[in-house]
Parts: sequence; structure tokens; C-alpha cells
Amino acid sequence: MAKNVLLIGATGFVGSAILNELVSRGHKVTAIVRDAKNLADKQGVKAVVADATNPAELARLAKGKDAVISAYNPGWKNPRQYEETLENYPKIVEGAKQAGVRRLLIVGGAGTLFVKPGVRLIDTGTLPEAWLPGVKSLGEFYLNTLMKEQDIDWVFFSPAGNLGNMTTGIRTGKYRLGKDDMLFDEKGESFISVEDYAVAMVDEQEQENHHKERFTAAY
Repeated sequence: MAKNVLLIGATGFVGSAILNELVSRGHKVTAIVRDAKNLADKQGVKAVVADATNPAELARLAKGKDAVISAYNPGWKNPRQYEETLENYPKIVEGAKQAGVRRLLIVGGAGTLFVKPGVRLIDTGTLPEAWLPGVKSLGEFYLNTLMKEQDIDWVFFSPAGNLGNMTTGIRTGKYRLGKDDMLFDEKGESFISVEDYAVAMVDEQEQENHHKERFTAAY
């Protein structure tokens, strides 16, 4: 059944894949964007220029929607990426709660997944330095804020260790799901294309299999 979804970050790397998947399945999408021209020709999409990190503004746009999907990212090249993630994500949660929306689906990071017992990916020292502000802040938001949130049915969907950066443009519709442990294939790789990540996100939005928890997907 088609749903009415508010999507934050619809023109980004992950957000645009989620948007395409939502539209292909006939869902009605309101996309919060910085520039409406980027989505001017997408059928079934209403582009709205707004500040998703303003709780009152977000609440107004989210009211009556079936779900909010957030692919918010202040920008990988933003010198304040760490600070703005931690400042703004709680505001997005607050806006969704004020709207009375039942479901909030968040594009999470892989940094807090366990690669072995007691060791998270972010603890391994293998992540590029440039990624750390984004990875750390999203991880801290999940561990310190979101896990304590009881007033909205949220999910934090962590991708595989590698997301779309080995073979992009491939939508197989197949994936495996996990919870807090990173998933690896028989070659020891943790990967999912951004298209199949989007498939799994929209499947979750439709099926509602997870509640107030994190989950992950990989091949």
C-alpha cells in the first residue's frame, strides 16, 4: 500500500537512492531540499525548500505523514560536520515527535557496528581520518541520544562497512539483515550497493520489522 513519506536529504548520495526506490514503488514523497530545482521533474515528489533542523518547520511538514526518513548529513566537507550532526539530529527527532509521526527511519553509519566482540569499527583505527567527524558524531548521536528515545518508533539503519563504493549502480533486491554486528560475505568483505541499501530501507518502511533499535544490511 502506498504511503506518504517525508524525506530529508533527498538529493544526497544515499537520499537520492532512497527517493528513487520510494518513487518506483508508488509512494508519495515530500522531499525537504535546499534547492527545489534539483527535483523539479520527479513524478510523485513534492520538493519543499525548508530547514529540516528547525523542529517547528519539520513538524509542520511532517504532520499527517506515515513516516519520516532522514538521510540528513551536514556535508562531508563541512568543517563543522561533527558539531552540526550532534546539534541538529536531536532537532530532527524533536520535529518528528512534535508532528505526531509514528515512524522515524534514520540512515545510520557503520562506525558503531561490532567487527568482533567488544570492538566497534570506529575503534579499529582503519577508517580514513577525513571520515571520522561524520562517523563519530553519528555514532555518538545513536549511542547517547537515540537509544534513550522512547516517544517515537525509530530505527537506525547502519549500512555495511562499504556502501556503494566498489560497484555502484547495481540493484539486485537481495540483502542479508543483521543487528549490531557487521555482516561479512564469504570473502570477508562487508558491502552493499547504495541501491540495495535503499531497497532495504524502503522494505523496512513498508514492513515495519524493527522498532526502537538499530539494524544493518549487507550481501
